[in-house]
Amino acid sequence: MKTEYNIVELFSGIGSQARALKNIGININVQAICEWDIHAFIAYDAIHESCCNLPEVENLNKQQIIEILSQYTLSNNGKEAMTYQTLRGYSEEVLRRILSAIKRTNNLVDISSIKGAKMPDATDILTYSFPCQDLSNVGAFHGYNKGIDVDSGSRSSLLWQVGRILTEMAQAGKTLPRYLIMENVPTLLSPRHKANFDKWISELKGLGYESQYMHVNAKNYGIPQNRPRLLMMSVFVGNDSKLQKSIREFFDSWGEDEMVIVKEYKESKYYSPKTIDQLLRISSDPSSELWKEALECTPNDTVSRQKIWNENPKIVDENGEITSEEFIRTITTKQDRHPNSGNIYFISGVAGRGNFRYLTPRECLLFMGFNDEDYENIQKNNPEQRVNSKLFPRDKIIRMAGNSIPVKMLEGFFFQLYKTEEILEKY
Repeated sequence: MKTEYNIVELFSGIGSQARALKNIGININVQAICEWDIHAFIAYDAIHESCCNLPEVENLNKQQIIEILSQYTLSNNGKEAMTYQTLRGYSEEVLRRILSAIKRTNNLVDISSIKGAKMPDATDILTYSFPCQDLSNVGAFHGYNKGIDVDSGSRSSLLWQVGRILTEMAQAGKTLPRYLIMENVPTLLSPRHKANFDKWISELKGLGYESQYMHVNAKNYGIPQNRPRLLMMSVFVGNDSKLQKSIREFFDSWGEDEMVIVKEYKESKYYSPKTIDQLLRISSDPSSELWKEALECTPNDTVSRQKIWNENPKIVDENGEITSEEFIRTITTKQDRHPNSGNIYFISGVAGRGNFRYLTPRECLLFMGFNDEDYENIQKNNPEQRVNSKLFPRDKIIRMAGNSIPVKMLEGFFFQLYKTEEILEKY
């Protein structure tokens, strides 16, 4: 195999793809990311790069930083672009972190403004886990139902921007990425979206890619979370019919479900399963950080919150017993709601608080395959944006975790690159 792979992460979030590749021994050079959510890309920078501001950014005053940042399409909620006035409202330290993170990660920020001719050269892997809000059942419940219809203006329809960028790269004579990796929700294959998805695969074929999608579930890859997803790998074969045939035969060898790739991953030296009790962070010391994190996730004792305890799974019950289940429910973008991923019996000793808590932000990240150091690095990059208001409050970190991709699930899928590389090296 190559000694180093150049990657570009579109819709990068906090960088599950980069972490997964590293975890299975693939050396990577992140050429660029693309993420407009300031919380996600600052967390990406904190987890994968650095907790420090760049020297050239330190030398700028607040107004200079604002003028630079105002040239980007940024979001503070992942749903809509923030206004200039909102940008001005951030503290100078937060603004420094935003600009430092953009520069250090080579963040292209707004996918709709990327020009194919300006994309990095010699990219090996391009990932594009585009927004799922307009595809998922949860999204549909909240009125997001435009799917990936072309020109619909939905966040999920940003998929077609990926096709535009690849087409522009080809037109500019640039070498297309060797691999494209997509992650999204299984409802892409529902009657509502299947025709659009087939159109997407056809568009990729026209660009020279052979593609294969696969239903997967995080619980089968050593992470104790029930999280069904759809993954797709596309390999560039160009006009080489022999290579196309070999890749097609390789994809067909996967079978109709994920069991073949799960088996091979489990037999590898990289497979390291985790259990629920290994990922919970429970402390009996009221002076510890873990206790403070638990207290922050303990709701007030109200009727609505009691319903959350009564009607959701108990990860830890009143007797302190950890559930006998092998996995928890899907980590979503909120835990303070019904339904959620499950609850933990917890007596805080604080008047007016309930007798249970939700998963903490740290635990949500752990159940997505990140580690304690990643959480702590995010906290090191958590300056005040105004008095008594941090850049990363509890709910922001939980939302980032819920929007992320289980790292171990990606490890299992990326492990197939060892085989595809053997095929490509023959040609």
